[in-house]
Amino acid sequence: MIDPNHDLPEQDQEQPFISHLVELRTRMMRALLVILVLFLGLFYFANDLYSMLSEPLTALLPEGTSMIATDVTSPFFAPFKLTLVASIFLAMPFILHQIWGFIAPGLYKHEKKLAIPLLASSIFLFYSGMAFAYFVVFPIIFGFFTSVGPENVAVMTDISSYLNFVLKLFFAFGVVFEIPIATLLIVWSGMTDVQSLRAKRAYVIVGCFVMGMLLTPPDVISQTLLAFPMWLLFELGIVLAVIVGKREKGEEEGDEFEEAMQEEDENKNA
Repeated sequence: MIDPNHDLPEQDQEQPFISHLVELRTRMMRALLVILVLFLGLFYFANDLYSMLSEPLTALLPEGTSMIATDVTSPFFAPFKLTLVASIFLAMPFILHQIWGFIAPGLYKHEKKLAIPLLASSIFLFYSGMAFAYFVVFPIIFGFFTSVGPENVAVMTDISSYLNFVLKLFFAFGVVFEIPIATLLIVWSGMTDVQSLRAKRAYVIVGCFVMGMLLTPPDVISQTLLAFPMWLLFELGIVLAVIVGKREKGEEEGDEFEEAMQEEDENKNA
């Protein structure tokens, strides 16, 4: 005899999956809408944004030189691209909030307690990496490159090439400054422990310089300016992992003590 409810379990499994897809689409549309609103608000100031972005270079250019546009469309598309990327960067807190709202229902209580500070810290560290690149790295790099060229060569950088260069560095430093969070998550997930990371410190330092070589333009200065913070941020991640590990251990011991006291009280009442 055929059970009329035979397909119900499969339908019950499909329904939550479809609802998750609907929720994911809704949150993606919200994120795109915020990016669009920011873009429309910033587009009027696109040229001003580009002037601000190019200031670390233009302030160091020799007298009588300026940036140039080698493509007919560059004067429009370079500020347009910058405005779009700036809108995405500014919307990052809201985007991460939407991601958090989507995955939070599937997390345990103790995971939520740790995830919220990590989310806020990741946003702060990403912006800190971009600020470090703009205020520290750019003046050093551009000061070096504008001073070592031949005397009979005028430094006039193309605006599109400059934009691609700085956006690459912004992204590289923003991601690199997430190393403490990544280190903490690796230890917290049980993939490794603090002792193993400390034992592999020499390999990590070499890896930092390799990553600096891959993520930055082919010059020693920018590679070193990226590799050295990577190593320091790795050490910070180890310190955070130790602190969080001690705190979780203390909370577990406290929970075990409370459970033991409850069992003892129940035994007395029995």
